[in-house]
Amino acid sequence: MPQLAFANSFWQSFDVLEKPVKAGVRKAMEKFQQLTIAELHADKGLHLESVNNARDPRMRTIRINDFWRGVVLAPDDSSDTFLLLSVVSHDGAYTWAAKRLYTVNTATRALEVRNVAAIEQLTPALEKAAAQAPTLLFARHSDRVLRDLGIDDQVLRAVRTIIDKPQLEAFGTLLPEDQFEVLQYLAEGFSPDEVYRDLVVERRPAAATPEPSESLAAAIANTTSRIMLVTRPDELAEILDKPFAAWRVFLHPSQRRLAYRVSHKGPAQVTGGPGTGKTVVALHRVKHLLSRSADSRVLLTTYTNALAAALRENLALLLGDEKQLARVEVTTVNAFANRAVRTLAGRVPTPIGDVDERQVWRRVCRRLTLPWTEQFLAQEYRHVILAQDVHDREEYRDVSRRGRGSALGPRQRDRVWEAVDMFSAELAAAGTITHLQVCARAAQLLEEADLGVHGFDHVVVDEAQDLHPAQWRVLRAAVKPGADDLFITGDPHQRIYDSRVSLSSLGISVAGRSSRLRINYRSTEEILSWSTGVLVGSRVDDLAGEGEDSLTGHRSLLHGKRPQAKGYPTSQAEVAALVARVWEWMGQDVRPSEIAVCARFNTTLSTVRDELIAAGIPSVWVRDHPGADIDGVRLATMHAMKGLEFRCVAVVGATARAVPFAKEVTPPEVDQLQHESDMLRERCLLFVASTRAREALHVSWSGTPSPFLTFTSDGR
Repeated sequence: MPQLAFANSFWQSFDVLEKPVKAGVRKAMEKFQQLTIAELHADKGLHLESVNNARDPRMRTIRINDFWRGVVLAPDDSSDTFLLLSVVSHDGAYTWAAKRLYTVNTATRALEVRNVAAIEQLTPALEKAAAQAPTLLFARHSDRVLRDLGIDDQVLRAVRTIIDKPQLEAFGTLLPEDQFEVLQYLAEGFSPDEVYRDLVVERRPAAATPEPSESLAAAIANTTSRIMLVTRPDELAEILDKPFAAWRVFLHPSQRRLAYRVSHKGPAQVTGGPGTGKTVVALHRVKHLLSRSADSRVLLTTYTNALAAALRENLALLLGDEKQLARVEVTTVNAFANRAVRTLAGRVPTPIGDVDERQVWRRVCRRLTLPWTEQFLAQEYRHVILAQDVHDREEYRDVSRRGRGSALGPRQRDRVWEAVDMFSAELAAAGTITHLQVCARAAQLLEEADLGVHGFDHVVVDEAQDLHPAQWRVLRAAVKPGADDLFITGDPHQRIYDSRVSLSSLGISVAGRSSRLRINYRSTEEILSWSTGVLVGSRVDDLAGEGEDSLTGHRSLLHGKRPQAKGYPTSQAEVAALVARVWEWMGQDVRPSEIAVCARFNTTLSTVRDELIAAGIPSVWVRDHPGADIDGVRLATMHAMKGLEFRCVAVVGATARAVPFAKEVTPPEVDQLQHESDMLRERCLLFVASTRAREALHVSWSGTPSPFLTFTSDGR
């Protein structure tokens, strides 16, 4: 009986298929398993056939239905292992298969793929350009050195044309995976010996033969990072039934290079746009760190409870080992800070939320008849006093207020500090505290404590863009400075809370240890491109707070329909259209749990829920943390969509009144810089909500649309 193996390229194509096509794939694969090799070639239903003019003679296609074909790599020896590569439309399957060649890497012994036709076509023209270039990226490395690292002759010829790192990245989708990763390491300044130790030796199985095997089955067995082999008759159904999250264990070479680098000399940072796999890298980094020592402890942390729960679930899926999982604490920064204070100081006053904090500032303003609003005071306290860990009036008189647009003289600063004293006294009298105050206290206690007892060996931070300096101080204090102390992932374009930070000023320098991911694996190119339009013209500071970040070069390998954006004369008409859209998606075999509806306000969502229920469509609130087994369209505020993803997303109520929401935006006459920061945060909120969609995005409003949507033609 033939054996089946699945390449990671298959999952990228399979996940975006509609449900009937997925069912067809499963049926075809089940039949595939039941036939002998002879029966397989003779079966009229599967219709296994060669690909004319294919660069790899082992290329075959199998019939899924009249429109869809599976692309398979067949064994060319006595083995019976077939590798399923992709599911593509009928005509596209032959084009896809004809251009690609699968070979065995001479160094890692792994199976890898190249777009051989494109490399052959591009190389001569690039050679002419390279002849005129003053420098070449890999000139310092000899042919022998590159061959020892697994670079073969065709790739070597192309490599000798590469001028700089951007050109190398442009080549990335064409080159064999392991060879491209070797080149990325060298381009980053690693020595050949380091590349051999950190990549080749780590990647090559201990049982690999001295010479590369020509057997497809042997090559598949050596490529566990990119290929899954079905070893039991019942395993096929188990694999195909797994949720999308299960396949996050597959890493692109660019992700694997970051997650499994042997060691960093200090804090390391990974940035990238939405859907580029930053969280995947963070989870695999935890796995790598755990594997290096039998007793190391890791803190895996993020911003919200929902994200922490998702991290915990996916890490358990990835590790599959309760003993390893027990060495990881997965929690939010605020929760960790609260526990640290409770452990080290005995008790913690009751934390209050933003709404309650704002009310206290409002009372302080009234009592002192101050010329500022409670919003101004809350921001001054957050962005200046807590951010710079200011403890008294004298410090505050001299501290820099960079980023604040309204100047304050000495007398004005004294009045602000009078308000701070009254604010702190009222909280103390009520036995309450803000979350950031808890973090400030936790950082102080941890700095004074014995980290061998209370600290961690490593801290891994996901969704780092929204953390406040007080929270960063907690994380800095939770682990001793040194190799692999902090591993940070985030995207400044998804900063939806008002935090500004300079990591280096907090003792967290990522200079020389910062990397960027550019390929989106979640959303289609059409959704990504449309969503990026929301941010056009805005300056976004990088994660470290020391420069500007850009989405230039970010792209998706997936394609689909363009997002639908439309305005309606009334909110009733808008909600009616939304219900019709949900019915349309469900008619395309999208489960209700794979659909999300989000809005700025819960009141909008309550109206939506009433209409969905009236139409017979189940719905549940994301805030109730429904499991995968709970049916129903997911309802969430835009803020609650952070870190989530769905096949289809509807953003409703995208009006000028809601996005931007006036109460969350500082008037320009009060503070121009804060106004600009608030407006960017509002843009990012709409960007985050839109990029939660994997296949379909519906954006709607009634009345005047959000000004952030003016980039679309005819306002749609």
